[in-house]
Amino acid sequence: MPPSLRAVDDDEPRATGLRLAFHDVASTDGTLLRAWTNDPDHVLPGPTVLLCNGLGTNPHTWPALLDPACDVRVVSWQHRGVGGSARPAEVCRIGIDAFVEDALAIMDDAGLDRAPVMGWSMGVNTAFELATLHPERVSGLLAVAGVPGATFSTMLEITHLPAPVRGRLAVGITHVGRALGPALNAVVPHLPIGPRTIDLLSAVGFMGDIADKEAAAVAVKEFLTTPLDWYFHMALHTARHQRVSLSAIDVPTAFVSGSHDVLAGPGSMRSAAARMSDATYVELPGTHFVAMERPDEVHQLLRDLLVRVAASEPGRPGTPGS
Repeated sequence: MPPSLRAVDDDEPRATGLRLAFHDVASTDGTLLRAWTNDPDHVLPGPTVLLCNGLGTNPHTWPALLDPACDVRVVSWQHRGVGGSARPAEVCRIGIDAFVEDALAIMDDAGLDRAPVMGWSMGVNTAFELATLHPERVSGLLAVAGVPGATFSTMLEITHLPAPVRGRLAVGITHVGRALGPALNAVVPHLPIGPRTIDLLSAVGFMGDIADKEAAAVAVKEFLTTPLDWYFHMALHTARHQRVSLSAIDVPTAFVSGSHDVLAGPGSMRSAAARMSDATYVELPGTHFVAMERPDEVHQLLRDLLVRVAASEPGRPGTPGS
């Protein structure tokens, strides 16, 4: 297990965060996934939430969930071929449909018959597809910096190019990334990643201002342990996921966007929220990494959603006030 993602021993201090715990879970096709939780001892007072994380990312991209003051238990997993999870025997089983199967495996392993689901970036696709195919398993949705399908057509929204053009451009860039991946793999893992790296990413506009640069550096360093050709291979398969039918989803939903997000257009997120009967939309100053830039505000919006979920399912175990 990479050092940054190891489970902390019980006798180590917890001042820097909650104790992460990991174990393997077999998905439907037998692929072993590295599941993780921020509350292995079940001591947090809040309900359990399933997190569908951003493609190839890790727990450190959610500082509020690792804060000792966190009041929400989260279960999640590392994507196929990422952070301790195995690659599937069929290397093309890495699209949103496979991720939905993985999400169900994690829920079953955690004993969750129904739960609120939060997603970030491409994880929003997974969350909404899960809610569409298995509505009985999803009690609420939090979409952070992501859209419910056709993600690549919403990228580069700030260019004001037509959506089909933006989609083809984004896919083309991803093809180039996969082709260059083997060469980049020989260099990228050896790059020194630290607070100055975060400053540089902020200076070029890829990230916004992040208070805890050390934690952000851990997230970036861990992300770069995944071979880039595999990451772009996954991205190309997830790009095939089309927009889901929002009319079929009737659970409390909240969209949270970053006003300067170049990877998930705020306009597309606002439009998706407007097409749903029980959805809210909040736009925060920030980028695609708004959960790292404004962790407290995003976490409060998660709390607000959980209150709405509890009101819609009064008395159900695991909801606030039950």
